[in-house]
Amino acid sequence: MPQFKVKVKWGKELFDGIELNTDEEPIVFKAQLFALTGVKTDRQKVMFKGKVIGDETWINGLKDGATILMMGTADELPDAPKEKIVFMEDMTESELAKAIQYPSGLTNLGNSCYLNATVQCLRTVPELKEALRKFEGGLTSEGHIAPAQTLTAALRDLYQSMDKNSTVTPIILLQVLHLAFPRFAEKGEMGTFLQQDANECWTELMRILQQKLKPETSDSQTQAKKHNNFVEQYFGGTFDVTMKCFEDENEKETHSTEDFLQLSCFISQDVKYLQSGLRARLTENITKYSPSLGRDAQYVKTSKISRLPAYLTIQFVRFYYKERESVNAKILKDIKFSMMLDVFELCTEELQQKLIPMRTLFKEAEDKALHATEKDGKTTGGDQFKAGNKRRLPYSFPDDLGSNNSGYYELQAVLTHKGRSSSSGHYVAWVRRKGDEWFQCDDDTVTLVSSEDILKLSGGGDWHCAYVLLYGPRVLEIDQENSSEQT
Repeated sequence: MPQFKVKVKWGKELFDGIELNTDEEPIVFKAQLFALTGVKTDRQKVMFKGKVIGDETWINGLKDGATILMMGTADELPDAPKEKIVFMEDMTESELAKAIQYPSGLTNLGNSCYLNATVQCLRTVPELKEALRKFEGGLTSEGHIAPAQTLTAALRDLYQSMDKNSTVTPIILLQVLHLAFPRFAEKGEMGTFLQQDANECWTELMRILQQKLKPETSDSQTQAKKHNNFVEQYFGGTFDVTMKCFEDENEKETHSTEDFLQLSCFISQDVKYLQSGLRARLTENITKYSPSLGRDAQYVKTSKISRLPAYLTIQFVRFYYKERESVNAKILKDIKFSMMLDVFELCTEELQQKLIPMRTLFKEAEDKALHATEKDGKTTGGDQFKAGNKRRLPYSFPDDLGSNNSGYYELQAVLTHKGRSSSSGHYVAWVRRKGDEWFQCDDDTVTLVSSEDILKLSGGGDWHCAYVLLYGPRVLEIDQENSSEQT
């Protein structure tokens, strides 16, 4: 019989009734002895009738009740830790936040959650934080408040304070925002600040930063495309637009370009997914003056993306104005979005051709990872592929710093709204740290959540609905020894 019980003599100790299975390799039995004695398997000498038992082959003659001799010394117990170990369940909230490196929370100063959520989402862009750090302007200019400079300096100082403190009160940024945009300082009958639209706040902040943050430069000799500012460089895209009059086939179609800082996902009865909402934006029927007909006529406006930014902002067009109630009502419909976004089909043919080389490298890397998994087993293959010396390839084209060279994006922040109107309810930021780890930043309350929680923010009820998505560039890491082959 392959399974029976034996005795093991180790020094002065005798262990009786130890199970042994000859269908398993001896190393399994030695692991049992390690659990009993603390002697590591590579330090054990296991013998039966004077013969040493190896790790792979048993010795003939073993049977129930046999006595096996083991020699070897157990490792000394490690010294007790100098600092007392504190388990997570025993930590206070502040200790837990420090241990997990929670992002800083922001105090709500009276319906200022729209600003707090916007600030948290934009803070996930490391290049923006660096551009703000380099900004040398102060809160005043020649003794006067200059809105663009003051807001930029206030955001810079706030981010620096958030790097050092668990909770920060953004009083200066809020005051400057009120001075620059008085509509954000409107008060209700009780004298408290009214709730504001977070996407409007997002848009105005970006316009302010456009005025003050300089574009980054590259050491590459091929750096050719010039940008006016940092925001245009890292958040700005370009549409190639074609206008065709379908009331006069002889009228020549016109071509132009339009710049954007956000894409819009329009919500209609047919739209169930983010991608279909984005596609709907690219073909529109509009009315405009026709020079050939001498009157207003119907046109088809077709847009394709000819420049992709590194960071893609997408707004769900959830609010519409209800004249009877004089309120921006909310569309609660469930619109699914994903952690990964591919916008290849939204691009011009010319841009698609430019994206293909990097997309091919992504495909090769994925095939290599899959091959490693199939070869080494599902539990180890993926980890082995990630291990080792890796090099991050640039996510921008060599001649266009701040662009996206693959069309692949990864979700890194979600701004949500809870309520029925943009001028009421509550805004919250959900920001990604790494992998499946996300944080819910609800003003000064920061909570660790998972990617599954993020995907539940797609709408469909009075729970938090995604209002603004911020996608960052998906970055490819390759083996260091192969990096010299890539350009």
